[in-house]
Amino acid sequence: MLDLSGWLTFFQYLAAVFGAFVVALWLGLIFWTYRDIRSRTPDRLIHALAALLAAVMGPLGYLIYLILRPLHTLEDAYQRTLEEEALLAEIEEKPVCPGCSTRTQPDWIICPNCHTRLRKACSHCRRLMELPWQVCPFCGTPAPGVRAEVPLEEFRG
Repeated sequence: MLDLSGWLTFFQYLAAVFGAFVVALWLGLIFWTYRDIRSRTPDRLIHALAALLAAVMGPLGYLIYLILRPLHTLEDAYQRTLEEEALLAEIEEKPVCPGCSTRTQPDWIICPNCHTRLRKACSHCRRLMELPWQVCPFCGTPAPGVRAEVPLEEFRG
């Protein structure tokens, strides 16, 4: 004679373990969906809707979420913005000619495009100075035609 009560008890335990696994998987999908959407958008309504989608529809809701979720995380968007700002700052750092707006190099004296004077050379040390400067910041020599207010020997100490 077959003992069906032993098999029945075994299948009940097996069903309970399988049911616990399914519930844990379902809760894990809800939790993971909520954490993932929080890293992709600051909108709290979208957070709740994504978690609700995974809670109501289970694995199918999770797959729908994967299709609809934003491609990039907030961190990715922030890094991309930093890179763009760095590139813009690099572009803005390059000097332009006041006459024709052509990009120039820091060591050019004259614009090769429109021949506008960009800088002047110090009469003493020959280093380049900006046009409005009245005194060379490298050696302290006054620009030609400018009267020295303080004797040069005080600068050189």
